[in-house]
Amino acid sequence: MSEQEIKVPDLGGADEVEIIEVTVSEGDTVGEEDPILTLESDKASVELPSPAAGKITKITAKVGDKVKEGDVVGTLEVSGDAGDSGSSDDEPEENQEPEGESQEAAESSDDGKAEESKPAPKKSGGSRTETVKVPNLDGFEDVPVIEINVSEGDTVGEEDPLVTVESDKATMEIPSPYAGKVGKILVKEGDKLSEGNDLLEMTIEEEGGDEAEDAGSSEDSGKASEKTSEPEQKKAPEKQESAPSQPQGSTYEPPAPGTKVHAGPAVRKLARELGADLTRIKGSGPKNRIIKDDVHAYVKSQLQQAQQGGSVGTGSGIPGVKLPDFSQFGEVEREGMSRMMAATATNMQRSWLNVPHVTQFDDADITEMEAFRKAQKTAGEKKGIKMTPLPFLLKACAAALAELPQFNVSLDMERKEVVHKKYIHIGIAVDTPHGLMVPVIRDVDQKGLWELAAESAELAQKARDKQLKPAEMQGACFTITSLGGIGGTAFTPIVNTPEVAILGVSKASMKPVWDGQEFQPRLMLPLSLSYDHRAVNGADAARFTNLLTQLLGDIRTLLL
Repeated sequence: MSEQEIKVPDLGGADEVEIIEVTVSEGDTVGEEDPILTLESDKASVELPSPAAGKITKITAKVGDKVKEGDVVGTLEVSGDAGDSGSSDDEPEENQEPEGESQEAAESSDDGKAEESKPAPKKSGGSRTETVKVPNLDGFEDVPVIEINVSEGDTVGEEDPLVTVESDKATMEIPSPYAGKVGKILVKEGDKLSEGNDLLEMTIEEEGGDEAEDAGSSEDSGKASEKTSEPEQKKAPEKQESAPSQPQGSTYEPPAPGTKVHAGPAVRKLARELGADLTRIKGSGPKNRIIKDDVHAYVKSQLQQAQQGGSVGTGSGIPGVKLPDFSQFGEVEREGMSRMMAATATNMQRSWLNVPHVTQFDDADITEMEAFRKAQKTAGEKKGIKMTPLPFLLKACAAALAELPQFNVSLDMERKEVVHKKYIHIGIAVDTPHGLMVPVIRDVDQKGLWELAAESAELAQKARDKQLKPAEMQGACFTITSLGGIGGTAFTPIVNTPEVAILGVSKASMKPVWDGQEFQPRLMLPLSLSYDHRAVNGADAARFTNLLTQLLGDIRTLLL
């Protein structure tokens, strides 16, 4: 038995590196290359390995100390065979034999680890293992998994659903790109996915297996696994750097005053450069230590919130409303917002804060239109389509957008430009059990009433079933929202920015209308046009509603 000093090895040129963790205690038995300390340089965290197998007799360093190459951080009592590595050749052979046995045992252990890390041998029939990745989600990111549709060992066909995810407005299934057998599932319910994330592993059978290629890949894998004897400190930072850090949000509560923030000098310097408050950042390193990835994630989340107009509670510099403790007044129950409700709240607040709203009211005489619509009941039954007032509204709005193109624009305030659209896509607000959803009907001006009736009914049903695809809710130039089936005489809908106008439709009712000689009972439809006053002036808004009332009052004008 001999005692050996534990010294800090070459740190790749780094000097005065801080100790962030002591992983052993005096009296512990360690193997060669087992980690003794964890150090943090400017670029990474590394582990200091044990120079030999033995028993820790003394640790002279502590967390927070700064060390450099050659510093002694402790002592190690090593066995005679390990300590005699530099002995002369004159020593008896029996004294050297344990060293060979120990080396063989270590090599055997390494071989065992290498065998464990090798992939399972492929069948001679030909198979390969593929990692299935998340495909394009139509621009959505961080979409949560709400259901895993397969289990490990299941056999699936191409296009079979693997997992179900839920965006802010719709539920989507991610299909299998291959036919094969499900291996390891790499996600779980609640995980958030973006394009390119690993989903699961799948074994795919092939008709003619490339055995030579398989053997080659196995051999390469074996060679790679032999490198497991390399110092563990090289692996730790790689794993730490590749692991995604936890997202930092404004909901994270900072620690109480006086609480120590655990972060290295490099991290503190980065935080100062980026203007990040370390007390508001949640650490994901050892013992909740803040690492650089945490700082970057926090800054990214704050920028995203700023670009989105802030959280639901605040925005555009307006202070949030501090809520009282409602339980002091009586019994209460709290329930988390659904993703759809939270997204709608954020979007509505952003629109209301950024768009100067004005609402124009008018009534349309739809007596003749209703008579014509009801006369189409028999034809609709033959076609299997129900004709509602909505197709007439869509067609009239499309005609008005073509006649008054200043309503078919969006404003780019950063570049001080008006974006004129050469297409007419109209969104229709649909009330669903899950919240308000707005599917979009494309090229309304190019479609007939029956086609619009069929498409609007189909999209409305998909909205209620949460089967809308993201692409079916994007690209609208204008929106129609109707409360006619519920009631009311008028309301002021909020513009769905970046659109510049929205039409609200209330419940039609019979009213006496003066025809110049006497009052006539007429079916009047209340219209509420809200618009962005930056893009549309009041006179144009009045022209728009006047045109709508003319088109709906005499549907023959829609043919002109």
